[in-house]
Amino acid sequence: MRILVVGGAGYIGSHMVKRLLQSGHQVVVFDNLSTGFRDPLVNEWLIEGELADPVALDRVFTAKQIDAVMHFASSNLVSESVSNPALYYRNNVVNTLNLLDAMVRHGVGYIIFSSTASIFGEPVYVPIDEKHPAQPINPYGRSKLMIEQVLGDFDRAYGLRSVVFRYFNAAGADPDGTLGERHEPETHLIPLVLQVASGKRREITVYGTDYDTPDGTCIRDYIHVTDLCDAHLLALHQLAAGGDSVSYNLGNGGGFSVQQVVETARQVTGRDIAVGYGPRRPGDPACLVADARLAQAELGWQPRYADLATIIAHAWQWELQRTS
Repeated sequence: MRILVVGGAGYIGSHMVKRLLQSGHQVVVFDNLSTGFRDPLVNEWLIEGELADPVALDRVFTAKQIDAVMHFASSNLVSESVSNPALYYRNNVVNTLNLLDAMVRHGVGYIIFSSTASIFGEPVYVPIDEKHPAQPINPYGRSKLMIEQVLGDFDRAYGLRSVVFRYFNAAGADPDGTLGERHEPETHLIPLVLQVASGKRREITVYGTDYDTPDGTCIRDYIHVTDLCDAHLLALHQLAAGGDSVSYNLGNGGGFSVQQVVETARQVTGRDIAVGYGPRRPGDPACLVADARLAQAELGWQPRYADLATIIAHAWQWELQRTS
């Protein structure tokens, strides 16, 4: 199949492009390069453009004969969504509507959409399964939930089928070291910790040590980016075989605290990692862990790199390559 990977120059998108090519699919990347990078991509795959431009989208769908879409392009910083909600509703909602409208116009029948655990808000229980109440507490989560609801309506009205994945914490890097995580600025815990280990940062700040967890720091569920891409590939095959629209939570089903991440990084890197402490950040739940058994049962998905040390080791290999 020929897959349009929207946001294919970003962290998860570039890993997905590689996975699709390994599986024999053709790839077209549509990206405005606002947060992504051109260098992982062969130029013939990349079309630089804006989801805000319906004419540009029509040109892509007309010229490339797209079979399916994977949508990774979104604004995804919680704090920024609070200070600038207009950006999030415009980029995550309005621009995604432009994409869906173009798919309907051109008869493209299915999409895999990147959503987020942020749609759940403060957890009522953990691990969080697909039946957990969706009560987002910030514009980022609300914008993603809106599109989940839109996708349901588009299926009922236009027959546009979808698989929605609610990511918990994507982490790690391609095991062969050719791809990894790089955000400007970086906000994710594991790469920040490893930047301290490599000497790029003086220390890692731990926000809050008085949570109701065994060591007082927040617990999160980290899923290797390669495992995440495997799930997307399985979902693509499920939709191509006529599968119905469905939503899945994606995580490892086990959580690690901030302190555990730091200590594991010390063990993996063999380096000291200085830690500073700050107050809790507003909106940070104590514990977010996925129940991903539905994806395992229905897609046949099984994480290959669930071990935290392995996730960090792959990310460290990428960090060392960038530092050298």
